[in-house]
Amino acid sequence: MSLDAVTTAIGQVGLTLVVIAGVVVVLEGLLYLLLVRLVKTRYAIPIMLVAPAVLGLLILIGYPLLWELNVSFTNMSLRNFRDPGFLGLQTDMFVGLANYIEVFTQPVLKLTGFWQLLAQTILWTSINVFFHVSLGMALALLLHRKMRGKGIYRALIILPWAVPQIIALLIWRTEYNFEYGAVNQLLGLIGLGPYPWLSDPVWNFAAMVITNVWLGVPFMMVIILGGLQSIPYDYYEAAEIDGATSRQSFRAITLPLLRPVLTPAIILGTVWTFNNINVPFFINQNELETSDILVTALFRQAFQYNRYGDAAAFAFVIFLLLLAFTVVYVRRTGSLKGAYE
Repeated sequence: MSLDAVTTAIGQVGLTLVVIAGVVVVLEGLLYLLLVRLVKTRYAIPIMLVAPAVLGLLILIGYPLLWELNVSFTNMSLRNFRDPGFLGLQTDMFVGLANYIEVFTQPVLKLTGFWQLLAQTILWTSINVFFHVSLGMALALLLHRKMRGKGIYRALIILPWAVPQIIALLIWRTEYNFEYGAVNQLLGLIGLGPYPWLSDPVWNFAAMVITNVWLGVPFMMVIILGGLQSIPYDYYEAAEIDGATSRQSFRAITLPLLRPVLTPAIILGTVWTFNNINVPFFINQNELETSDILVTALFRQAFQYNRYGDAAAFAFVIFLLLLAFTVVYVRRTGSLKGAYE
């Protein structure tokens, strides 16, 4: 890249930042006149502090979502790649709900349809979240006790979370090699294997789960450990005086007091696992459709098959599924009651 190109790029970035700063200053000035001078509300300062973030979210998230919704009602593809306008009405690209109907009735991949992908995604998410929470809870309880070298153990367990995910996945994919991978070689030492981790549907799915559990447990452990450290020890002393066993104390004290921490952690873990494209995409080297989940199928539909209208409708179906899960889970657990009471 030449010096002139670098200078031009820096100038464009600087101009963009100046424009953004100007917009924020004007916005804050208008809010000050409206909320402080005219309305005189006591919420003026909080609203003025939150306003730039809301504006940024509307620009970076709101507008792309609306554009994606617009594309989902068109037949945009690589062969029909042009500006659809509003719903494609001006360019005869409007197809109504046809894309949404095809999501449920036609194969999303070459052979696999939505319902099989949904079942695979639910199985993938359930297994991973179960092991994330259970193993994270077990490790957090162990590290919450008094022991020597606790800081070293914590650093070693958090290490998978600290390594860049793409690098870790490329290493894992190499280690799953049938002949030369470390996984089969280690299993061979105890008389097991070798297993076709990258070519067999069942073993490839198992390899994806093992890798994602290794990546996800440290996050859940850190969250749960922070929750454990916030529980006063007086509760356990009182339970011990009353003759409660450690299992009873765990059920009556630890789990209820961890609920405000576990609920958002489980929701985040579920959404992240449901939308985790890196692990299934890299470990599924041979593009086995039995190892694909909804988001990898969405990626293939958009960027390998170049069916942009269909992919946009598919994306909104996935978004509505996650939104429904979050609403139902929050209502069932009552995790947000404390925020309103």
